[in-house]
Amino acid sequence: MHADETGWRVNGQTHWLWCFATQHVCFYMIDRCRGSPALQKFFIEAFAGTLVTDFWAAYLSFDTGDRQYCLVHLLREIEKVDEHNRSAEWCAFAKKLRRLIHDGFRLRKRPDFSPQHYAGRIRLIDRRLYELATWQDDDGRQRYRDADALRLPKRLRKHWNHLFTFLDKPDVPFDNNLAERMIRPAVIIRKNSLSNRSQQGAATQAILMSVYRTLKLRGHDPIRTIVAALRTCLQAGKPPPLPPPVVANG
Repeated sequence: MHADETGWRVNGQTHWLWCFATQHVCFYMIDRCRGSPALQKFFIEAFAGTLVTDFWAAYLSFDTGDRQYCLVHLLREIEKVDEHNRSAEWCAFAKKLRRLIHDGFRLRKRPDFSPQHYAGRIRLIDRRLYELATWQDDDGRQRYRDADALRLPKRLRKHWNHLFTFLDKPDVPFDNNLAERMIRPAVIIRKNSLSNRSQQGAATQAILMSVYRTLKLRGHDPIRTIVAALRTCLQAGKPPPLPPPVVANG
Protein backbone atom coordinates (compact mmCIF):
# COMPACT_ATOMS: atom_id res chain seq x y z
CA MET A 1 0.00 0.00 0.00
CA HIS A 2 1.11 3.54 -0.79
CA ALA A 3 0.29 6.60 1.35
CA ASP A 4 0.75 10.33 0.91
CA GLU A 5 -0.80 13.59 2.10
CA THR A 6 -1.22 17.16 0.92
CA GLY A 7 -2.66 20.37 2.30
CA TRP A 8 -6.40 21.07 2.06
CA ARG A 9 -8.79 23.80 3.20
CA VAL A 10 -12.17 23.36 4.87
CA ASN A 11 -14.11 26.53 5.61
CA GLY A 12 -10.88 28.50 5.44
CA GLN A 13 -9.04 26.29 7.94
CA THR A 14 -6.00 24.15 7.20
CA HIS A 15 -6.76 20.45 6.82
CA TRP A 16 -4.97 17.55 5.16
CA LEU A 17 -6.01 15.27 2.36
CA TRP A 18 -4.67 11.77 2.98
CA CYS A 19 -4.42 9.22 0.19
CA PHE A 20 -4.02 5.45 0.59
CA ALA A 21 -3.70 3.45 -2.60
CA THR A 22 -3.05 -0.01 -3.97
CA GLN A 23 -3.14 -1.13 -7.59
CA HIS A 24 -6.93 -1.50 -7.46
CA VAL A 25 -8.18 0.67 -4.58
CA CYS A 26 -7.77 4.34 -3.69
CA PHE A 27 -9.11 5.87 -0.48
CA TYR A 28 -9.09 9.57 0.40
CA MET A 29 -9.60 11.04 3.85
CA ILE A 30 -9.76 14.74 4.76
CA ASP A 31 -8.74 15.47 8.34
CA ARG A 32 -7.71 18.47 10.44
CA CYS A 33 -4.64 16.59 11.65
CA ARG A 34 -1.44 15.71 9.79
CA GLY A 35 -0.11 13.54 12.60
CA SER A 36 -0.66 10.08 14.01
CA PRO A 37 -4.28 10.66 15.20
CA ALA A 38 -5.39 10.96 11.57
CA LEU A 39 -3.52 7.83 10.53
CA GLN A 40 -4.97 5.86 13.43
CA LYS A 41 -8.45 6.61 12.09
CA PHE A 42 -7.49 4.71 8.94
CA PHE A 43 -5.19 2.04 10.39
CA ILE A 44 -7.53 0.85 13.13
CA GLU A 45 -5.38 -2.27 13.50
CA ALA A 46 -1.85 -3.31 12.57
CA PHE A 47 -1.23 -3.38 8.82
CA ALA A 48 0.23 -6.71 7.73
CA GLY A 49 1.44 -5.58 4.30
CA THR A 50 4.27 -3.35 3.11
CA LEU A 51 3.67 0.39 3.35
CA VAL A 52 5.40 2.72 0.87
CA THR A 53 5.74 6.35 2.05
CA ASP A 54 8.03 9.31 2.29
CA PHE A 55 9.90 10.01 5.53
CA TRP A 56 7.08 11.85 7.34
CA ALA A 57 7.42 10.75 10.99
CA ALA A 58 3.70 10.17 11.55
CA TYR A 59 3.85 7.02 9.43
CA LEU A 60 5.86 5.38 12.21
CA SER A 61 2.96 5.67 14.65
CA PHE A 62 1.49 2.26 13.80
CA ASP A 63 2.79 -1.23 13.09
CA THR A 64 3.22 -2.59 9.58
CA GLY A 65 4.43 -5.87 8.18
CA ASP A 66 7.22 -4.02 6.39
CA ARG A 67 8.08 -0.61 4.97
CA GLN A 68 9.69 0.91 1.91
CA TYR A 69 10.71 4.55 1.99
CA CYS A 70 10.53 6.43 -1.29
CA LEU A 71 14.08 6.62 -2.63
CA VAL A 72 13.08 9.05 -5.38
CA HIS A 73 12.01 11.40 -2.60
CA LEU A 74 15.43 10.93 -0.99
CA LEU A 75 17.18 11.72 -4.29
CA ARG A 76 15.11 14.91 -4.59
CA GLU A 77 16.22 15.92 -1.12
CA ILE A 78 19.87 15.38 -2.06
CA GLU A 79 19.40 17.61 -5.12
CA LYS A 80 17.74 20.27 -2.98
CA VAL A 81 20.68 20.31 -0.56
CA ASP A 82 23.07 20.48 -3.52
CA GLU A 83 21.53 23.84 -4.46
CA HIS A 84 22.85 25.57 -1.34
CA ASN A 85 25.59 23.31 0.00
CA ARG A 86 28.70 22.64 -2.06
CA SER A 87 31.08 21.76 0.76
CA ALA A 88 33.59 19.02 -0.07
CA GLU A 89 32.33 16.84 2.77
CA TRP A 90 28.71 17.06 1.68
CA CYS A 91 29.51 16.53 -2.01
CA ALA A 92 31.54 13.40 -1.23
CA PHE A 93 28.78 11.96 0.95
CA ALA A 94 26.02 12.84 -1.53
CA LYS A 95 27.96 11.24 -4.39
CA LYS A 96 28.30 7.95 -2.50
CA LEU A 97 24.65 7.90 -1.44
CA ARG A 98 23.39 8.79 -4.91
CA ARG A 99 25.56 6.07 -6.47
CA LEU A 100 24.34 3.51 -3.92
CA ILE A 101 20.68 4.27 -4.63
CA HIS A 102 21.14 4.08 -8.40
CA ASP A 103 23.07 0.82 -8.04
CA GLY A 104 20.04 -0.57 -6.21
CA PHE A 105 17.73 0.64 -8.99
CA ARG A 106 19.90 -0.93 -11.70
CA LEU A 107 20.09 -4.22 -9.85
CA ARG A 108 16.32 -4.39 -9.41
CA LYS A 109 15.72 -3.61 -13.10
CA ARG A 110 17.88 -6.47 -14.37
CA PRO A 111 15.73 -8.87 -16.47
CA ASP A 112 16.95 -11.88 -14.51
CA PHE A 113 16.62 -10.27 -11.08
CA SER A 114 15.54 -12.31 -8.10
CA PRO A 115 16.53 -11.89 -4.43
CA GLN A 116 17.94 -15.41 -4.40
CA HIS A 117 19.99 -15.03 -7.57
CA TYR A 118 21.52 -11.73 -6.46
CA ALA A 119 21.75 -12.36 -2.73
CA GLY A 120 25.46 -11.53 -2.70
CA ARG A 121 24.93 -8.20 -4.48
CA ILE A 122 22.12 -7.33 -2.07
CA ARG A 123 24.37 -8.04 0.92
CA LEU A 124 27.03 -5.79 -0.61
CA ILE A 125 24.50 -2.96 -0.98
CA ASP A 126 23.47 -3.47 2.65
CA ARG A 127 27.10 -3.20 3.77
CA ARG A 128 27.62 -0.02 1.74
CA LEU A 129 24.47 1.46 3.26
CA TYR A 130 25.58 0.55 6.78
CA GLU A 131 28.92 2.25 6.17
CA LEU A 132 27.23 5.42 4.90
CA ALA A 133 24.85 5.38 7.87
CA THR A 134 27.70 5.15 10.38
CA TRP A 135 28.05 8.77 11.43
CA GLN A 136 29.97 8.12 14.65
CA ASP A 137 33.22 6.19 15.21
CA ASP A 138 33.67 3.62 17.97
CA ASP A 139 35.36 6.23 20.16
CA GLY A 140 32.30 8.50 19.90
CA ARG A 141 33.78 11.02 17.50
CA GLN A 142 31.52 12.25 14.71
CA ARG A 143 32.67 11.42 11.20
CA TYR A 144 31.16 14.56 9.67
CA ARG A 145 31.31 18.24 10.51
CA ASP A 146 29.01 19.42 7.75
CA ALA A 147 25.44 19.70 9.11
CA ASP A 148 23.80 18.06 6.08
CA ALA A 149 26.43 15.32 5.85
CA LEU A 150 25.70 14.55 9.52
CA ARG A 151 21.90 14.80 9.31
CA LEU A 152 21.32 12.32 6.49
CA PRO A 153 23.49 9.48 7.89
CA LYS A 154 21.47 9.70 11.11
CA ARG A 155 18.29 9.26 9.10
CA LEU A 156 19.82 6.39 7.12
CA ARG A 157 20.72 4.65 10.37
CA LYS A 158 17.19 5.13 11.72
CA HIS A 159 15.52 3.73 8.60
CA TRP A 160 18.18 1.57 7.02
CA ASN A 161 16.17 -1.67 7.32
CA HIS A 162 13.49 -0.15 5.08
CA LEU A 163 15.44 1.60 2.33
CA PHE A 164 16.08 -1.41 0.09
CA THR A 165 13.03 -3.55 0.87
CA PHE A 166 12.32 -3.61 -2.88
CA LEU A 167 15.39 -5.82 -3.37
CA ASP A 168 14.05 -8.43 -0.95
CA LYS A 169 10.45 -8.15 -2.19
CA PRO A 170 10.30 -7.69 -5.99
CA ASP A 171 6.59 -6.77 -5.90
CA VAL A 172 7.40 -3.65 -3.83
CA PRO A 173 8.43 -0.51 -5.80
CA PHE A 174 11.28 1.77 -4.74
CA ASP A 175 9.19 4.93 -5.13
CA ASN A 176 5.87 6.33 -3.97
CA ASN A 177 4.78 7.17 -7.50
CA LEU A 178 1.35 5.56 -7.18
CA ALA A 179 0.27 7.70 -4.21
CA GLU A 180 1.72 10.83 -5.82
CA ARG A 181 -0.27 10.12 -9.00
CA MET A 182 -3.44 9.62 -6.98
CA ILE A 183 -2.84 12.89 -5.10
CA ARG A 184 -2.30 14.91 -8.29
CA PRO A 185 -5.97 14.99 -9.48
CA ALA A 186 -7.02 16.12 -6.00
CA VAL A 187 -4.49 18.96 -6.14
CA ILE A 188 -6.05 20.12 -9.43
CA ILE A 189 -9.50 20.00 -7.82
CA ARG A 190 -8.15 22.02 -4.88
CA LYS A 191 -6.85 24.73 -7.21
CA ASN A 192 -10.13 24.95 -9.13
CA SER A 193 -12.59 24.67 -6.25
CA LEU A 194 -10.61 26.20 -3.36
CA SER A 195 -11.33 23.01 -1.38
CA ASN A 196 -14.49 22.71 0.80
CA ARG A 197 -16.73 25.02 2.80
CA SER A 198 -17.93 22.52 5.40
CA GLN A 199 -16.93 19.29 7.12
CA GLN A 200 -19.87 17.52 5.49
CA GLY A 201 -18.77 18.74 2.09
CA ALA A 202 -15.23 17.52 2.76
CA ALA A 203 -16.46 14.09 3.83
CA THR A 204 -18.68 13.83 0.74
CA GLN A 205 -15.88 14.88 -1.57
CA ALA A 206 -13.49 12.33 -0.05
CA ILE A 207 -16.04 9.56 -0.65
CA LEU A 208 -16.77 10.63 -4.24
CA MET A 209 -13.08 10.94 -5.10
CA SER A 210 -12.41 7.51 -3.54
CA VAL A 211 -15.12 5.84 -5.62
CA TYR A 212 -14.15 7.67 -8.82
CA ARG A 213 -10.42 6.96 -8.55
CA THR A 214 -10.95 3.32 -7.52
CA LEU A 215 -13.12 2.74 -10.59
CA LYS A 216 -10.43 4.33 -12.77
CA LEU A 217 -7.78 2.08 -11.24
CA ARG A 218 -9.95 -0.95 -11.97
CA GLY A 219 -10.34 0.00 -15.62
CA HIS A 220 -13.99 1.14 -15.51
CA ASP A 221 -15.59 4.31 -16.84
CA PRO A 222 -16.40 6.05 -13.52
CA ILE A 223 -19.35 8.15 -14.73
CA ARG A 224 -21.13 5.29 -16.51
CA THR A 225 -20.46 2.91 -13.63
CA ILE A 226 -21.75 5.36 -11.01
CA VAL A 227 -24.90 6.11 -13.06
CA ALA A 228 -25.56 2.37 -13.43
CA ALA A 229 -25.00 1.90 -9.70
CA LEU A 230 -27.52 4.65 -8.89
CA ARG A 231 -30.11 2.93 -11.10
CA THR A 232 -29.45 -0.36 -9.32
CA CYS A 233 -29.74 1.36 -5.95
CA LEU A 234 -33.11 2.87 -6.87
CA GLN A 235 -34.40 -0.52 -8.01
CA ALA A 236 -32.91 -2.77 -5.32
CA GLY A 237 -32.79 -0.33 -2.42
CA LYS A 238 -29.05 -0.70 -1.91
CA PRO A 239 -25.92 0.11 -3.92
CA PRO A 240 -24.11 -2.70 -5.74
CA PRO A 241 -20.58 -3.71 -4.71
CA LEU A 242 -17.61 -2.20 -6.48
CA PRO A 243 -16.99 -4.02 -9.76
CA PRO A 244 -13.83 -6.13 -9.99
CA PRO A 245 -10.83 -4.95 -12.01
CA VAL A 246 -11.11 -5.28 -15.77
CA VAL A 247 -8.88 -8.07 -17.05
CA ALA A 248 -7.04 -7.10 -20.23
CA ASN A 249 -7.38 -9.46 -23.19
CA GLY A 250 -4.41 -11.70 -23.71
